[in-house]
Amino acid sequence: MAANIPWIHRERPGISGGVSVRRTAMSSVSEVETAHHAASLAARDMASWSNYRISPDAALLPELDTINARVDDLSRNNGIAAGAERTFVDNVIGPRIRCKPNPDRIALGKSPEWVAEWSQIVESKFGSFFDTDWFDAGLRYNGHVSTRLLARTFAANGEGLALPLYTKRNNSRWNTCVQLIDPARLSNPYGQADTQTLRGGIEIDPVTTAAVAYHIRKSHPGDAFSMRSAFSAGSWERIPAYQAFGRRRVLHVYESERVGQTRGKSIVAAVARQFKMLDKYGLEQVRLAVLNSLVFGALETPLDQASIVEMMGGEAGGIDNPSAAFSNYQDAINEWRVQMRGGAIIPMPPGTSLKAFSPNNQNAASFDQFFTTVLKQVGAGLNLGYELTSKDFSKSNYSSARAALLEAWRYFLSVRQFLTDHWLMPLFDLWFEEAVQRGEIPDCTPNDYYPNQLAWTRCNFTFAGRGWVDPLKEALAAKARMDAGISTMADECAEQGRDWREQLEQMARENTMAEELGLPLPHMANPRIAAAEIAADTRLAVAGSD
Repeated sequence: MAANIPWIHRERPGISGGVSVRRTAMSSVSEVETAHHAASLAARDMASWSNYRISPDAALLPELDTINARVDDLSRNNGIAAGAERTFVDNVIGPRIRCKPNPDRIALGKSPEWVAEWSQIVESKFGSFFDTDWFDAGLRYNGHVSTRLLARTFAANGEGLALPLYTKRNNSRWNTCVQLIDPARLSNPYGQADTQTLRGGIEIDPVTTAAVAYHIRKSHPGDAFSMRSAFSAGSWERIPAYQAFGRRRVLHVYESERVGQTRGKSIVAAVARQFKMLDKYGLEQVRLAVLNSLVFGALETPLDQASIVEMMGGEAGGIDNPSAAFSNYQDAINEWRVQMRGGAIIPMPPGTSLKAFSPNNQNAASFDQFFTTVLKQVGAGLNLGYELTSKDFSKSNYSSARAALLEAWRYFLSVRQFLTDHWLMPLFDLWFEEAVQRGEIPDCTPNDYYPNQLAWTRCNFTFAGRGWVDPLKEALAAKARMDAGISTMADECAEQGRDWREQLEQMARENTMAEELGLPLPHMANPRIAAAEIAADTRLAVAGSD
């Protein structure tokens, strides 16, 4: 009979002195039998984690409608979710957007003076397109409001959709306009299954995976009014991605998370479950608090039914209907009313005492902690942080609040650049092409434009300002950056959503008017006074921080 040997003792050949190597046989099988713990199939906490690799479209497209429908429901009925979307739009876009043309003067062979004058002219002409309701094909929104609406759709559904149109309209200076489309209308015609070349309503090239055409339903799938119309109900329109001569027909704005992703995914999708759980828990806590507030106390009696019958004038065992006597007593208790007055003595029904109601809600004490913990997870998933998601800065000091805002600001800047590249720049290109064809752009003919499109249409967009947490400290920091040569007035003004040229022009007008009226000049117009006051403010700020 073989013995159960816990270890094996062998002589390793080639080693002098008979040095032995012991191999210890484990008494139990290790839970982690793989080189990477993430691949373990035996660990108890990993055994039920069974997943397989699928493409981004296979993972997203079958579930896209369900995800977006639930996110839309959160936007309608959850205050925190709706507030997070508005916070996203307000910080990324803001109330207005400034377009600052900045052509590549090296490629065009132009002077800086020419660029400055030309840019102001083009900026003014673009404003006549972007700042009016003629921007929208439906005459509802100007370019600023349309961009905010697209950004909100981008936040909720992970994508935005628009159709650039070229339509002659009375009283409109420009024929170019834009029609915003709800992404829910982008779908396969008649419910066709996704294929290699048709996915989520988009025809793609099987080799390059570039979008070839978009199938857009003529009405929203959930619009009950359009279902009565034979023209729009259940019908689609195929729109090529580009016209034959290269002009865009569709603007599909979405950010891919994986290579090969055809449609956008909502940023709320990863935390939608936490949102809903928090919503349910919070609603139940509010409902419980309301119910508890409606109950003041309870009438208690130590008497049993026989004692109550005897108290009501009968004998417990001698009356014909003891149940009726007990019922009469209960009716009298239910009808008991007391008119409250100052210093009143409350008469109690016979055989009863009033006991104050004190609810024993153990979850109420931990609700705030639970709420904060879940909101931190939600804020991290939305890239907004806890403070911006909850609008609660009571737990933050200046340093932590500024750190949270800076972290969120990095995300806002990346989204701004993405929307600039995939929404604002294409819009500027579409308008600029029409303006060139109509001879509205100085020194730029079609023969000049088409060989150097990128050089002519290069521009910057300025969004809402970052704002200040501590205006004095941050103003002093801005001046220090400019004095050190690591920043310019253009940079500092752009950070606050302003144009440095307009700032200087306004300062010049104020100085001129002050001189005409015999008033002292503004402090920043007098370098000596400004330097002295800033130095004094710096000493005060340092002393205050100590």
